[in-house]
Amino acid sequence: MQKNFTVAVIISTYNNPAWLQKTLCGYENQTVKPDEIIIADDGSSEETATLLNQYANRLPIKHIWHEDRGFRKSGILNKAIVASTAEYLIFTDQDCIPRRDLIETHCRYARKDRFLSAGYFRLPLIISQHINDLDIIQGNAFSLTYLRSLGLKYNFKCTKLFNINWFANFMNFITPTHATFNGCNSSCWRSDAIAVNGFDETLHYGGQDREFGVRMANLGIKGCQIRYSAICLHLYHERPYKTDESMQQNREARKYSKRAHIIETPNGIRKL
Repeated sequence: MQKNFTVAVIISTYNNPAWLQKTLCGYENQTVKPDEIIIADDGSSEETATLLNQYANRLPIKHIWHEDRGFRKSGILNKAIVASTAEYLIFTDQDCIPRRDLIETHCRYARKDRFLSAGYFRLPLIISQHINDLDIIQGNAFSLTYLRSLGLKYNFKCTKLFNINWFANFMNFITPTHATFNGCNSSCWRSDAIAVNGFDETLHYGGQDREFGVRMANLGIKGCQIRYSAICLHLYHERPYKTDESMQQNREARKYSKRAHIIETPNGIRKL
């Protein structure tokens, strides 16, 4: 596939170079290559910088870092947006290994006046640890047969790994899940991200990315569901920063942004 616009992948990270390395391996082996890989680093130690130096001649990496002062993912994502030069932005996390066609699929579905809400498949810890570079390069990491041989229990969500175009299109169409902006695998035009003033930096963990999508919708940028077409493997991790308070705050923020038809957050890229 020949893309006619430039693409950046923005990967958020914080002190997990083991998972980040697997994710970078996935982006190194894409059918459509990224023009930029921007690491949005929320204050990691030197170990992450050392890893990124190993990829300096293999991927077009920009390392955007700020001091560790707690969970400030929205702030570092805004810095990454500003640092990007590509026309189209794919947002993901350090623990999300992309299937080899992920960038290609985002590019194929990209249209004016819409953002894409893509999918992920969660792996248990023991399988997350087992998957290596060869598994990713050869595609075994996305093989349901292979994952079952490692002890994966079958359930309905395993259908995300079928990788059959007609089935994926059908499931995208019938899924009851709304097309929300999920930070682990979503994309939009850079100009639209700038137009809504990026992410709200007052919001902490728990769906803060979705508030960004609400403001996109207020701007007239509609979400498109491709959760069965553009797939990443979500490696297991704990969430010590998750609190009921932050989850509730983010829910209220989304409701307010929708009700008040907020487009530009006052606490984003530009402090209004």
